[in-house]
Amino acid sequence: MEARIDVLTPAGRRILDTAAELFYRQGINAVGVDLIAQRAGVTKKTLYDRFGSKEALVTAYLRERDERWRAWLTAEVEKSPPADRALATFDALAEWVRRENPRGCGFVNAAAELPDAGHPARQVIADQKRWLRGYLRQLCEEAGVTAPDGPADELLLLHEGATVLNGLSVVGDPVATARELARRALERARAA
Repeated sequence: MEARIDVLTPAGRRILDTAAELFYRQGINAVGVDLIAQRAGVTKKTLYDRFGSKEALVTAYLRERDERWRAWLTAEVEKSPPADRALATFDALAEWVRRENPRGCGFVNAAAELPDAGHPARQVIADQKRWLRGYLRQLCEEAGVTAPDGPADELLLLHEGATVLNGLSVVGDPVATARELARRALERARAA
């Protein structure tokens, strides 16, 4: 059973919102359905009626997080001229990690906690990363890069690295550093 997050009951919405906060802040494996139900003000029966399983709830959490990220990123990036949009993804990322990702990428965190390749959330995670790579490729083309695959891969690696390092205090400002490296990569790609 997979809950449709666009048609949740008020109780289902509270469950998903509570689970999203707890899963991100404390970790998927550290949070049980008892805690989610208690914090959402519902019974475990209601949680299972709405989502079917913790596995399905985790999948719904990641799917909704992905939808929020995609909508927010594309809206922010589209404020820039086409030639600047690939780099604008880093400006948007800086704001996103400040507001939404103090513990790093929710998808990378989830992947680390869900080693079973058959877990349905793993597909959501992979789809999210593939989408971002495709979006970066499209933006590289819009920026005048004639062979966008390599630069798109570079920008994806820079995005992911900056997101992971953001909360670790290893690099002073990993998103700004990644943006500068991306600028250089795009310059090289345009010159090629």
